[in-house]
Parts: sequence; C-alpha cells; structure tokens
Amino acid sequence: MNRTTLSLFAGTAALAAVTGFAALNQPAASSEHTAEAAAQLPVERTSLLCPAPSLSDIADTSYTSFTPVTKGTTSDGKAELQAATEQSADGTGSSGGGKKKKAAKPVLTPKAPGTPVTGDTSGADGPAYVGTAEGKYAPGWTVQETTEVAAGTGRGLQGVNCTAADTDFWFPGASTAAGRTDYVHLTNPDDSAAVVDIELYGKDGQLKSTVGEGITVQPHASEPVLLSTLADERQTDLTVHVNVRSGRVGASVQALDDKTGGDWLAASADPAAALVLPGIPKDATDVRLIAFTPGDSDADLKVRLASPDGTITPAGNETLHVKAGMTTATDLGDVTRGEAGSLLLTPSDQSVPVVAALRVTRGKGDKQETAYIPAAAPVGTRATSADNSGKGTTLSLTAPTGTAQVKVTASAGSEGGTAVSKTFTIKSGTTQDVDAPVPSGLKGTYALTVEPVSGGPVYGARTLAATEDGIPGFTIQTLPDDRGTVAVPEADQDVAVLQK
Repeated sequence: MNRTTLSLFAGTAALAAVTGFAALNQPAASSEHTAEAAAQLPVERTSLLCPAPSLSDIADTSYTSFTPVTKGTTSDGKAELQAATEQSADGTGSSGGGKKKKAAKPVLTPKAPGTPVTGDTSGADGPAYVGTAEGKYAPGWTVQETTEVAAGTGRGLQGVNCTAADTDFWFPGASTAAGRTDYVHLTNPDDSAAVVDIELYGKDGQLKSTVGEGITVQPHASEPVLLSTLADERQTDLTVHVNVRSGRVGASVQALDDKTGGDWLAASADPAAALVLPGIPKDATDVRLIAFTPGDSDADLKVRLASPDGTITPAGNETLHVKAGMTTATDLGDVTRGEAGSLLLTPSDQSVPVVAALRVTRGKGDKQETAYIPAAAPVGTRATSADNSGKGTTLSLTAPTGTAQVKVTASAGSEGGTAVSKTFTIKSGTTQDVDAPVPSGLKGTYALTVEPVSGGPVYGARTLAATEDGIPGFTIQTLPDDRGTVAVPEADQDVAVLQK
C-alpha cells in the first residue's frame, strides 16, 4: 500500500477533526499540555490472502486459523476465510461482472480467540482465499496453508503463511532452469482491477521481456503467472520483483522441482544492509544462498552462521560480492553440520541494501526435498505460527546482536487441550532449536506464539516435517511481527492551531 498517501489522508482527517472540535469547544487557558505518548492498542480489522494451493490432482491442503488472546479487544467480532471469487465490497459475494450472488460457504470460520480452527480442500481446483477478521479476532490473526503432494513435480510438503496485500515484493531464489516450474501467484482482494509489473533479474542483470509488463489482475481474482513464459532465457537463479502500478495484491512464488520437491517462496524482508535468515534445519544436506541488490552500487557482505555455540564464519564462504542489479548465488553445502543455524549477512564496507533467500535441501539422491527461507523481519512484539503438530514441529530462535529472553506459548488444540507457556534465554549470536511447549491433552493442531520479554531483537522460524515413503517432506515459515497492535497517539485540544 502507499503508506505515505494513507498517512497524509489520515493526518488531514485528524487535523480537521481537532480543528472542528476546538472551534466549538475552546478549552480553559492552561500553560500545561497533558498529551501522552502513543498507546499501543489492538487492531480492529485484519485482511489476509492465501494463494491457490496446487495444480496437482492429488494435493491435499489444510488451512489453520488462529488469533491469540489479546488484552483490550472488543467483546464481539468475526472472521472467515472465503474464496476470492466470492468476495465483494459489502461481503455478500459477487460474480466477475459485479452481479450479486449467494456466497459460498467459507473454508473455515473461527469460533473464539485462543483456539485454532481448521479447514481443508483437495485436488487441483482449490481457489485462492481472502480472509477478513474484525473485532476480537483481528489482533495477530494468522492463517497457514499447508499442502501435501504425494508424487510428481513439487512432491512433498508445501506451506505458506497467508499475507496482507501490498504493492512491492522481492523474491530471490526463483528459477526457470530445466526441471523447475515456478509460478508467481497474484491475488487481488479489492473491487477494482490491479495492474502489476513482473521483472526478472538473473546473473547478468534484468532479463529482457515485455510480457511481464502491465499484467491485469481482475477484482477478487488470482492469477498464477508461469515465470518461464516471461523470458526466453533459462536461468538457474532468479530474483523476481513484483511491482504494483495500481491497486494492491498478495504475492507468493510457488517453486516446484521435478526431482527435489518444492515449496512456497515468501517475499524477502525489505532491502536492507544487514539481513537475518533464521531457522536452517540441523539436518540440511545442502544450503544455497541467493542475493540481489536493487540499487546502483555493488554490495560486499560478510557471511556468518549463528550456531548454538555462537557465531562462526563458514570456511570458504567468508564473504559474498553482489553486483548491482544482478542475482548472485553460492552453495554453502551442509553449513550447519548437524546443528541448528541461522545465516547472518552484514556489510563488509559501505552499507548497500540487499534482499536474500536460502534454498534448503534435506535428504539425498532421489529422496531429496527442498524448502526456502527468505530474509526475515524480527519477531517484534509478538509472532504467531499456526498448524503445529506434537512431533513434526521445530521452533528455531536466534538473537544476532544481544541476549534475549523469549516467552513461547502453545495454544489449546483445535480439538482439545490446554495452553502451556515456557520462557527461554537465547544467548547473543546464537541460534537455538528450543524445546517448544505442547498443549497438555493435545488433540488436533495448535499454534505457537513467540513474545520477546527482554534483551536484543529476536528472529524465528518454524519447520514442519512429515516423512513419507522415505522422503523427508518439510516446509519452513519465518516469524515476523503479527501486527496485532497499532500506535494510537493521545491528543490535547489546542486552540492555537486556529491562530496559525
């Protein structure tokens, strides 16, 4: 979204409200101002977008919704996850031509904060979904989409967090190499069409293409765009830039391989000089780093691994040079060597913003499976991970710059169980696969909520694993702040604004 424009509108409206109130209600003269600092209050509305899950006829997809219990919320509200084509401005459902029709049943409807709710679909016809939560369901609302594909291209476990709509996305780690089938999924939640440009950057710079310019995404629709149709040149490592000219969309890349499975590639954190890529599984057999700088200057980066015992420099991969406008990739091999790890990228010299992601492989030979870890934003105030199981979940936390204390809460189960909390200390410069709590009497799936208590910034990732026929299926989702609260400033009446 255009935050500058929204802020300008909000500021103008607020000033108008203050001016009108002051004109009608002039306060008594006072030499003191009682305005207080901005208060952190629960958000009142949250919207999420889930891409169409799979093109495979044998895909099984589950959706898990969870809202953590948040103090200060209203007592009412609602939330639902509904097919994008069933959405309309008034919530009644509409067809492509704007004609109202009866809305289909939502894939899931949460019942109460603090308890997960699940839904499912199967086959290749699963639609993209638009979710809306209001009132007590809005703060920190999280939806996980998890798909199991038994065979074929992209076989294994694929997972993605449903995300908010935005206007700019970077995806280092995509590919158009032989054996790869990568799609950019664009979902438009609004009542007007969105216009999108898709740019591809390879090892020699931007790939020539006009096909990716001016792609129209119709209202309440989702468009999967096959990357190999946007340029003739095949590239092993690509950075995809999704830029929205008008409107807004949700965007994710589905990266599928004929032999080594596949997963969703979420957008990298905003370009920055220093990046954290958390939660590399300790049994990773190969890790590939892909980086890109969108600016006009080259970037020289120090590459370090935050392990359980501290920060180390991978032998032979101490630094990475990223040429401006070109995608750079390097193989780190089994960099974790049997221990949990997170990759830290920091500038060697001048600070140049970069984006980055890791392609992680588990298993060997024809039993390999892959997943992706984009550069992540810190946990912030609170982060939430839905769709966890008692045995297949690994929670990884890292504190790159300072020791931190972190509270982890396991929610009640979707079908029964009692919430449990534990507190952990993550030492500076380390990554820990923590012994995350599991709800007592667990039935169904549960959510994990991570809340830093004290110390430096914390980054996190959750791995789901499910081995089938000897193939170590897995998917990794990072844990950015769940944006459950918003700063709301206190304001005084000040008649002086009318005199200036």
